[in-house]
Amino acid sequence: MSNATTATVFDDGELARIRAGFPILTRTVRDGRPLVYLDSGATSQRHTRALDAERAFSEQVNAAVHRGAHQLSEEATDRYEQARATIAGFVGGATDEVVFTKNATESLNLVAYGFSNSVAGQDKDPRLSLGPGDEILITEMEHHANLVPWQELARRTGATLRWVGVTDEGRLDLDGVHGPALGELLTDRTKVFAFTHVSNVLGTVNPVRRLADAARSVGALSVLDACQSAPHLALDVADLGVDFAAFSGHKMYGPTGIGVLWGRQDLLAAMPPFITGGSMIETVRMEGTTYAAPPQRFEAGSPNAAQAIGLAAAIEWLQELGMDRVHAHEQALTERLLAGLAERPWVRVVGPVDGVDRGSAVAFVVDGVHAHDVGQVLDDQGVEARVGHHCAWPLHRRMRATATTRASLAAYTTPAEVDALLVALDRVPDVFGVAS
Repeated sequence: MSNATTATVFDDGELARIRAGFPILTRTVRDGRPLVYLDSGATSQRHTRALDAERAFSEQVNAAVHRGAHQLSEEATDRYEQARATIAGFVGGATDEVVFTKNATESLNLVAYGFSNSVAGQDKDPRLSLGPGDEILITEMEHHANLVPWQELARRTGATLRWVGVTDEGRLDLDGVHGPALGELLTDRTKVFAFTHVSNVLGTVNPVRRLADAARSVGALSVLDACQSAPHLALDVADLGVDFAAFSGHKMYGPTGIGVLWGRQDLLAAMPPFITGGSMIETVRMEGTTYAAPPQRFEAGSPNAAQAIGLAAAIEWLQELGMDRVHAHEQALTERLLAGLAERPWVRVVGPVDGVDRGSAVAFVVDGVHAHDVGQVLDDQGVEARVGHHCAWPLHRRMRATATTRASLAAYTTPAEVDALLVALDRVPDVFGVAS
């Protein structure tokens, strides 16, 4: 996927209107300094559309969905299912292919669980059958949420876990420069290939269609972590060619406590339930239980209905902005930040140093200064960025970084905020007495 776009960036007036939808951005921090929020890759701020939708649900129609014949329950159910339809439209899938979870981590665990458990009394679909001799393929740039579930799946089933490496530039080593090439790693033993769309550390935008097609060519299923792409890029699952995709609401200007799993309908129908209880059943007898069809099969118990509705409202707002324009705006900001960091020889960007096939998360290290100390200096100036390993320890080891400072940009980020980060960063060498 290329970062090339013909869309225009937001002008000052448009950006002011965007920011007006996020009241928190007007607050001050650290002795009255303006808030410069550059941690949207961890949690974005919530748009008033999402807040208002949640509040309206709670104040006007709060009732259990799928559980009553009274008017409030009917209205609550209608709004909940309309939220599902909105999200299905956003990803280009069918409504019954959208499963609500509590976050992307749960979504990815749900898929991994389906490979190691079968429904009692039913034959397991061979596509989901996994055991000794089979292989699971991931990449070295995964967030722990798309790494640890597959480690656990390998442990439970006796399958072998393999991974695609990362180059020094922060790209997937698909051609085998530093290790096995993709063609060597994907074999007829591979049952599933899980990979991120955009690295939460490096910002790398991976060639999803190429990876999904390669998996399909050997009969493997593909699982996409779309957490860092869904808020920033157009996400069409048919175009991407994947079998599953997961993302979270709290990175998309929406609520916490709500995530999405999109899965091909035939695969969801073949999967066992992840959590059991109320709402996900067809019939229950003392002798046994049969389960509802997807997506209800995977939504046991009372769902986070208000949060689902809030997420749908945030997505509608994003669609009104236009994902092409969101991408163009963030790309311009990312290139501005990369150019500024390049002017500071004591800073090393961890990941691609140009804007080609790159998202808006930029991680870096300062020579001789720990990332946590860098973050403290930034915070003292009102600049809020993320420090640490960002739930990607193996990737940090590969990139020879104990920890990094990460600035992650969003639709509401301004050029002035990028400049404020650079100005605050210039204080670091003086504070810690290192060469600049």
